[in-house]
Amino acid sequence: MTVKPILEARGLMKRYGTVVAMNGADFDLMPGEICAVIGDNGAGKSTLIKALSGAVTPDHGEILLDGQPVHFRSPDDARAMGIETVYQNLAMSPALSIADNMFLGREWRKPGIMGSVFRQMDRPRMEAFARQKLSELGLMTIQDISQAVETLSGGQRQGVAVARAAAFGSKVVILDEPTAALGVKESRRVLELIRDVRARGIPIILISHNMPHVFEVADRIHIHRLGRRLCVIRPQDYSMSDAVAFMTGAKLPEGVTEAA
Repeated sequence: MTVKPILEARGLMKRYGTVVAMNGADFDLMPGEICAVIGDNGAGKSTLIKALSGAVTPDHGEILLDGQPVHFRSPDDARAMGIETVYQNLAMSPALSIADNMFLGREWRKPGIMGSVFRQMDRPRMEAFARQKLSELGLMTIQDISQAVETLSGGQRQGVAVARAAAFGSKVVILDEPTAALGVKESRRVLELIRDVRARGIPIILISHNMPHVFEVADRIHIHRLGRRLCVIRPQDYSMSDAVAFMTGAKLPEGVTEAA
């Protein structure tokens, strides 16, 4: 039985004036996997990820979710289809509580007239849900769900962002450089979180420049070069130096030509 990708991109094109950011880019994410996306600066991987998350609309090509064509006009469209993205800047409001940040932009209202007319938020239900989701990912070292996010460490903030994505991302979670600003210990915890999310059956797209982390957690590695997919490799088949050489054009994978 052939396993079909849960998320696909076919022939995506995107130009910014004379700059070609995507030049017939393809992508596949299989169910239940961690697929890392790597590429040199300017390779177009950020534009690819923005297209998959709804932040950019391609000029040509198509995106398929569960085999069905989808058209994202905004990140809200992608979120509505079950695709959650954790951006490098985390997109959090530091002065708000953990629970408020978990529900940022999709707050639950109280039932009845208090919610529908007076627009009051159902804080007890939101806090219970946030606590449950943090507990599921082993993040309840955070004692007070109502404490401000600005009081958390970098690793804890990343944990909240990942928990938020896992809570609402029913189909796909996209993580953009999740360990970039973290120390060794906190990075280790985030990698464990990534595995925990995958263990719950949610496939993950991981964008990272950290090769050891990529090779540690990824099932497959998508190498992006010159605005398109160069190849997809498995970590057990190649070394980190091979991946960097493919990424920079120092050498090419067997059977691949630069124009392919």
